[in-house]
Amino acid sequence: MDTRTRIVLLMHPKEFRRQKCTTGRLTCLNLANSEIIPGIGFDDDGRLRSLIDDPGNYPVLLYPGEDAISISDGQLPAAAMDGRRLVVFLIDATWHCARTIVRHSPSLLRLPRLAIQPAVPSRFRIKRQPAEWCLSTIEAAHELLLALEAGGLDVYPDKTRLIDAFNAMQDFQLQQISSARKSPRHVVRGPRVAREVTASGL
Repeated sequence: MDTRTRIVLLMHPKEFRRQKCTTGRLTCLNLANSEIIPGIGFDDDGRLRSLIDDPGNYPVLLYPGEDAISISDGQLPAAAMDGRRLVVFLIDATWHCARTIVRHSPSLLRLPRLAIQPAVPSRFRIKRQPAEWCLSTIEAAHELLLALEAGGLDVYPDKTRLIDAFNAMQDFQLQQISSARKSPRHVVRGPRVAREVTASGL
């Protein structure tokens, strides 16, 4: 799905190593104008610097704080953008790891900051969020695009796509958990050990 806004995920290595499926990877698979930059300290990252230093870009950080602009309330920096392309950096990590990235990348906090007040709590069914306002990366991208379209800064052509993909990912994972629990089990006993195995292998 095409968007005007470039969405850049600053992905903690713990998330990046999870090759199969994370909500950050799912976000980028669904958004053509997006990318992932892995790391912890980004101040000297060449790709991030090229995006920030490009005079045609208006880079911002989606991260809560007292000085963050609440885009859910329509307080969008349209005038400040002056026709430049909006580039939104999202930190893709647990909240603990996100704070580590911010601590090691002080230049990020010098960017204009945006915050989201979600209309509904997180739809995560397989993971508990630390607070009601916390969202997965794909949900944050969804809320961001809704707010940008409402403010006239972008077009969000398929408003169910990201959430549908998120729900499908969770349905698949829950199905795998259920299948594993229903697998026939038997005990293999050796001379000194007993190991539980499933029908599919060790």
